[in-house]
Amino acid sequence: MARELSSQVLKSEHRAVAKAISIVEAGGEPSRKLIQELYPHTGKAFTIGVTGPTGTGKSTLVDKIVGEYRERERSVGVLAIDPSSAFTGGALLGDRVRMMDHSLEKKVYIRSMASRGDLGGLARAARNTIRVLDAAGMDVIIVETVGAGQTEVQIASTVDATIVVLMPQLGDEVQAFKAGFAEIGDLFVINKSDLVNPAKTIYNIASGLQERDGWRPPVLKTVAVKGTGVPAVVDAIEKFRKHLETGSLREKRLSKRIQSELVDAAFSDFYHQTVKRLGDQKELDALVGRVVKRELDPETAASRLVEIISKLGEHA
Repeated sequence: MARELSSQVLKSEHRAVAKAISIVEAGGEPSRKLIQELYPHTGKAFTIGVTGPTGTGKSTLVDKIVGEYRERERSVGVLAIDPSSAFTGGALLGDRVRMMDHSLEKKVYIRSMASRGDLGGLARAARNTIRVLDAAGMDVIIVETVGAGQTEVQIASTVDATIVVLMPQLGDEVQAFKAGFAEIGDLFVINKSDLVNPAKTIYNIASGLQERDGWRPPVLKTVAVKGTGVPAVVDAIEKFRKHLETGSLREKRLSKRIQSELVDAAFSDFYHQTVKRLGDQKELDALVGRVVKRELDPETAASRLVEIISKLGEHA
């Protein structure tokens, strides 16, 4: 089944892509088998994370970036990460509906993904969704996150380039740097720059940025609703892409991401397998009982649990 579905994904069949993404979201053995089939056909797409505080107009900007890439005859996949539900209504859904203008095109695929509060699971599902879209022949894949928290920083670090979207308002740049965006941003966009003079925000952001790997992140201004400044943003992304491809920098970054992914995935699998196997062991119940009765402190109990888990490994 995985082989048949993967061959349909490779032909860019939208229905097959939707089914494949649902499988990788659910995780487990079916996801593993599907990724095994698709992985040799990945690595061609350029992936972009779009993140930043809520209300800065990220969805509108993504919509316009998709349009600009279509003008340049590139196929685009969009993965929109929603922290609560993929169908929450309100302004969020309104933004998605605007973006749906593109979703009817054969060369555009848009998908929302709910986080369900499981950060590790979300990062894994997002990485594998990127692989599905990559295998389906998308030239550019954009991952848009809704807010400005740990989820956003982690998801943004699964891509080739990260755009941080801010707006010219008091304290916005302070919030951005507190959230750790200075470390992950490859390009900063001050959106809604027609509302307030963005000069102060641009200065505050630019003066706080440092050159990394021979690249100093540019700070650009846009009015996404009108499409103003969007071609310059795409030009800057393409410039950064060329920068990554000189001197094997993209490969170096990819190696770092893969290392982090493998450790995360291994820990996650180990945790779930161990919890399942411990459910059949009476030792855990006994340890819990002793801690509840104050016969044993939690620290000592935890170290004994490590011994129990090690023995489980020996008998595997």
